[in-house]
Amino acid sequence: MKKKLQLLLTFLLAFALLVACSGPDEAEQEVNHNEETNEAISEFPVTVTDALDYEVTIETKPERIVSLIPSNTETLFALGLDDEIVGVSEFDNYPEEALEKEKVGGMEFNVEQIISLEPDVVFAHVSNEHNSAEGLNQLREAGIDVVVVNDATSFEATYEAIDLIAQATGTKDKGNEIIENMKAKIAEMTEKATAVEDEAKVWVEVDANLYTTGKNTFIDEMLTIIRAENIAGDQEGWIQFTEEDVVNLNPDVIVTTYGDYVENLKEDILIREAWQDVTAVKNERVYNVNSDLVSRPGPRLTEGIEELAKVIYPDLFTE
Repeated sequence: MKKKLQLLLTFLLAFALLVACSGPDEAEQEVNHNEETNEAISEFPVTVTDALDYEVTIETKPERIVSLIPSNTETLFALGLDDEIVGVSEFDNYPEEALEKEKVGGMEFNVEQIISLEPDVVFAHVSNEHNSAEGLNQLREAGIDVVVVNDATSFEATYEAIDLIAQATGTKDKGNEIIENMKAKIAEMTEKATAVEDEAKVWVEVDANLYTTGKNTFIDEMLTIIRAENIAGDQEGWIQFTEEDVVNLNPDVIVTTYGDYVENLKEDILIREAWQDVTAVKNERVYNVNSDLVSRPGPRLTEGIEELAKVIYPDLFTE
């Protein structure tokens, strides 16, 4: 009996020591989790001013979110809101998890379907306002908070869009982290580009009808960062060139953004009869980059800079 009692006391002592060693850490983790949750909740209600200058007051941290454009969706996922996203547009293709979300339409979204999802907030875009202003008003009348995000065409405007979405979802710290990481990557690329001695002249082709990208576009800003010359950089926005225009400007590098949708695009460009004396064609310097990386406002834009840099200056930027 005495021996059994000693064994029992030994077991109880060992158990007490185990609890003493592990308990505080587990308790601390629980406290930290609760503090983070309470901190997010304490930010609400929050009032944000959206791209249409509407003041939108969101009473509680959103638990059900619908996104009406791919750029908003990418940002929401980057902010860690996978579980909260209940609906996305039919154009959403990144990340892969977005493909599993319920689709609520394209430029003309399904108002009834969105209402049935019972979202706390819908993140729209100024393009939705142009195409479906009535639909957005119906959502507002149904008591759903609608936040319209700006049409970003620069990195600064993209930071504003990310910050707006982060404020409205109680993820401002994560939003700041994303923005600072983007700025750090741009600073790194800018520093590397100081080694460029002869700026390459670049023709960016966004479709077979010779549309390209001029000032106030992401691609033009990206080319500036890596010290490459956009041969359409003296014009505004998205413009169409003639074949003669491109040939006369004689680019060193040709970058396409639609090669994922057209087979043998590089080969087709290399055999263009009028282009045979173009430097980029003679040297077979024709490359394709993912259009989403260089045109979709969001955290992946810095990947777009890297893609452009690697094809234009492979010796400098390819690790």
